[in-house]
Amino acid sequence: MKKKIVILGSTGSIGTQALDVIEEHSDLYEAYALTANNSVDLLIKQARKFLPEVVVIANEEKYPLLKDALSDLPIKAYAGADAICQIVQEKPVDIVLASMVGYAGLRPTIEAIKAGKVIALANKETLVVAGELINSLVNKYNVPLLPVDSEHSAIFQCLEMNNKIEKIILTASGGPFRKFSKEELLHVTKEQALKHPNWDMGAKITIDSASMMNKGFEVMEAKWLFGVSPEQIEVVVHPQSVIHSMVQFEDGAVKAQLGVPDMRLPIQYAFSYPNRLKSSFDRLDFTTMGNLTFEKPDLTRFRNLDLAYKALNQGGNMPCIINAANEVVVDAFLHDKISFLAMSDVIENTMSKVAFISKPTYEDYVNTDDEARKLAASLIK
Repeated sequence: MKKKIVILGSTGSIGTQALDVIEEHSDLYEAYALTANNSVDLLIKQARKFLPEVVVIANEEKYPLLKDALSDLPIKAYAGADAICQIVQEKPVDIVLASMVGYAGLRPTIEAIKAGKVIALANKETLVVAGELINSLVNKYNVPLLPVDSEHSAIFQCLEMNNKIEKIILTASGGPFRKFSKEELLHVTKEQALKHPNWDMGAKITIDSASMMNKGFEVMEAKWLFGVSPEQIEVVVHPQSVIHSMVQFEDGAVKAQLGVPDMRLPIQYAFSYPNRLKSSFDRLDFTTMGNLTFEKPDLTRFRNLDLAYKALNQGGNMPCIINAANEVVVDAFLHDKISFLAMSDVIENTMSKVAFISKPTYEDYVNTDDEARKLAASLIK
């Protein structure tokens, strides 16, 4: 019987590649539900091709267009955040691919866990904001939480039973500004920031990669996924993006997972785990690869990574604060309202001013997110 998959964020980079995987293995998987935030035209196109049971558009203003465009098909169409949360709980659903961008992915992921669904997690902000809560729910409902981020999938694939981790080594491409001086970073544009050297990603994640906040969030995610301390998570800049991440064990041995920079590989592994499926994706050619290089990240030029470590060490609602502030400044940068380096200033200022809560509840996360967003927005001039 085919596994039925809900794709939260089907029109984004991860969502579209997940549909490629489903199409390649249509004998094993089917898209049960597709959701999008604003991209109604692409959602309609996907729905007509994959014929899911349900589609949901988060932006309710676009619902009439969605409903009318699919009126000739037996596809249920809904709108709004509540509808997304309800869809993940549907009885036929086997896997929920959480690939919505940002804080918005937290609530539907929680509802999917409570409904006992397998979670293929591509939305790192879910664990950044509320890692302790998510882990407690995963344990309570005995739900598999399978990483989709290429780095965390790499670590997941390297791990073995009864082998003690000494440290995790997360690789980072370094983004488009790896060689830029601080003076040059003062004048970079969003057009430059959106040109990632190796990966094809959505705008928000691409900017996060350029500022290294994305890597900071991956550090936070790794703590909750693999039960390690911040001191056991090392970031290494690896411009070629061939080694996706590594695990060092207590005897000093290191295991690395290598592959072409193609997100369909970790997506497929999350869908098929613990099995591996044959694919038509590109293969590594070691004879043409050239040199693999590694360097330390520069925390003075890319302060966001340092701020992320500080938030993780402080714990409580601080990761929620940094995530909210980051979402605000990235949006401002994409609309030419703030400079590249000023984003870190606003984030740090927000972290110092929003009320700290050491043991937050879900309601605390909601209130913290709102407070941090308002404060960050007020600091942008």
